[in-house]
Amino acid sequence: MRAVVCREYGPPESLTVTEVSDPEPGPGEVLVGVRAAAVNFPDVLLVGNRYQMSVDPPFVPGSELAGDVLATGPGVETSLRGTRVFGAVQHGAFAERAVLPVAALTAVPDAVGYEEAAAFGVVHLTAYHALRSVAGVQPGEWVVVLGAAGGVGLAAVTLATQLGARVIAAASGPHKLELCRTRGAGHLIDYTTEDLRSRIKEVTGVGAHAVIDPVGGRWSEQALRATRYGGTFVTIGYASGEIPAVPLNLVLLKGVAVRGMELRTFAEHRPEEARRNRAELMRLLAQGRITPHVCATFPLSRAPEALRLVAGRQALGKVLIDPTTEVPWSSKN
Repeated sequence: MRAVVCREYGPPESLTVTEVSDPEPGPGEVLVGVRAAAVNFPDVLLVGNRYQMSVDPPFVPGSELAGDVLATGPGVETSLRGTRVFGAVQHGAFAERAVLPVAALTAVPDAVGYEEAAAFGVVHLTAYHALRSVAGVQPGEWVVVLGAAGGVGLAAVTLATQLGARVIAAASGPHKLELCRTRGAGHLIDYTTEDLRSRIKEVTGVGAHAVIDPVGGRWSEQALRATRYGGTFVTIGYASGEIPAVPLNLVLLKGVAVRGMELRTFAEHRPEEARRNRAELMRLLAQGRITPHVCATFPLSRAPEALRLVAGRQALGKVLIDPTTEVPWSSKN
C-alpha cells in the first residue's frame, strides 16, 4: 500500500510517500481502508519530535481517519467487516490502510460522509470537553475563542453557540472572521489590528466568563486580562509555537481559574465525563446540528503540503488527506 512515511524527524517537507507493507490487525484490532484522514497540529509536532510523546522513525504519521473495516483481528467480530467507521490513533492514518484498536472506532452515522467523520472527532471532542467540563459554560455567558478559525477554534465557536453562550471570535483577518460569523459568533475581533483586551471589555462590559485558547503566544495574556472576576481561562494548545508565561498576580487579583485540557489525559482521568460528552456530541453530529468545516483536501502525494498548511496556521477549519485519489487538491476556502 502507499503511505506517508517519516524516516527522520524534521519539517513536513521531510516526509516521503512510498510503498510499504500492508499492516495486519492483531488481537482486538481491525484493518481500515482509509477514505479520509484529518491533519491535526499535533501531527506536525510529532513529525518534528516536538510533541509530548515521541515515536521512533520510521513511522506513518496521522492520527484521525474515517473509512471501511476491511478485516478483523482475533477476538473481534467478523460482522464488523464493511462497517463505516471513524476514530483516532497516535499515528498511522496517512496511508491507504491503517490498523486501529476496535475500541478506538465509532460507527459513522448514516447521514454523515467520510470527510465529515474524519474531520469531526479530535477537534470537536477537544473543544467540547473544554467548554462543557473544564469551563462549565452556561447559557448566556460570554465565551472568547482565540484562533477561532482553526480546527479546534472553529469547533469551539460552533459548540459554544450550541451551549447557548454568547461567543466572541478572535482571529487574524476578515476572511477568517467571516467564517466564524457563519458558525454562530456574535462578535468578531481581529487581534492583528485591534486591541484584544479593550475590545473584549467593550463587548462584554465586565469581561469574559471563559476564554478558550488553542493558540498561546502574545494574545493569551491580553485575553486573560479581559476575563471577569472568577472567570475561567482554558489553555488547550500552542499553535503559535509560543507557550505564554502568565503573570500569576493577574490570577490572584482576578480570582481567575487557569486550567488545562488535553484530550488523551482528560479521557484517562475523567472517563465518565468523557463518555457523556462524546455521547452528546454524537447526537449533535447525527442530527446535523454540527458539521465540520473542511477547507482543503489533498491526495497522499501532497501530504507534506497539507501539514505545512496547518503548521503555518493558514487552514480554516480542517484539512484532509484523501488516500483514494490523486486529484491534485481541492480547496473549499
